[in-house]
Amino acid sequence: MLKWLLTLLAALLVLGLLTPWLTRLGFGRLPGDVRVARGRRTFYFPFTSVILSSLLLSLLAYLLGR
Repeated sequence: MLKWLLTLLAALLVLGLLTPWLTRLGFGRLPGDVRVARGRRTFYFPFTSVILSSLLLSLLAYLLGR
């Protein structure tokens, strides 16, 4: 279980470091990403970005597993 926890921590660290670069490329503002602004609050649901990142990570895992 410790191995999975360390892997998750490393993945979150890498994602946090890559977020500014990915935002400049348009990741997070794709068609299908929903942003709802109500008063002072903004809710953000990145449906398309999550699906795209899942597909890319699955492809990467498949290629590295071969």
